[in-house]
Amino acid sequence: MTPPRPPAVFITGASRGLGRELAREYARRGANLGLVARAADALEELADELVQRHGVRCLALAADVRDPASMRSAAGHFMDEFGVPDRVIANAGVSTGTLTEYAEDYAAFRQVLATNVLGMVATFAPFVPCMKANGQGTLVGVASVAGVRGLPGAGAYSASKAAAIRYLESLRVELRPAQVRVVTLCPGYVDTDMTAGNPYPMPFLLRADEAARRLVRAIERGASYAVIPWPMALTARALALLPNAVYDRLFVHAGRKPRGRPL
Repeated sequence: MTPPRPPAVFITGASRGLGRELAREYARRGANLGLVARAADALEELADELVQRHGVRCLALAADVRDPASMRSAAGHFMDEFGVPDRVIANAGVSTGTLTEYAEDYAAFRQVLATNVLGMVATFAPFVPCMKANGQGTLVGVASVAGVRGLPGAGAYSASKAAAIRYLESLRVELRPAQVRVVTLCPGYVDTDMTAGNPYPMPFLLRADEAARRLVRAIERGASYAVIPWPMALTARALALLPNAVYDRLFVHAGRKPRGRPL
């Protein structure tokens, strides 16, 4: 009897932070992996670690999610090696403080939106036709609770994550007839270099490895939308229900991410 094929998982933003821990968690579960990021050396190092530790197969695919041609090439190499993926996780994202009145922040707005929204589209696009043809597969988008309400000083990031949430919802309904699942993941605060410089309290902060474990459990149990950890899910739901006047008074003096941090 032929043993079942290991699941094949394609992950963007895999060179660091949450993406790296998602790769480690799926490798621990025996998946073959396509690891995507711009940092080729970091990808190769991670791929070597996962092969040696877990005996899985890994492809390190240096690519930029902002470049659709780059992503089509990475997707093609992945499918040549592993076939149509079982999971595609669009995790790549950037964040920085932004203020609309500063003309120089326009470039940051553009980069955040290009990476966090259009990068998700470019990640999924090469795989949708073959997943539809197969009638199976899962597309996973990593959004954020920052997309539930607009956070002061984080207009670009909140806008990008709100757009990602709505894009994923549209895609989920579009692909339902083809039996292709779409999952929206909204982590709260995760201890990575993206949050390391935040000069304000971060309630319910999770280690990146613990966040990855919880997110993978949500994917594998068939969730279509998940916020982790659960106390942050309750907080996000409450914030969504607050009248604007109350929300504005509560958050007008909230801590803000510094402008001009590297993306």
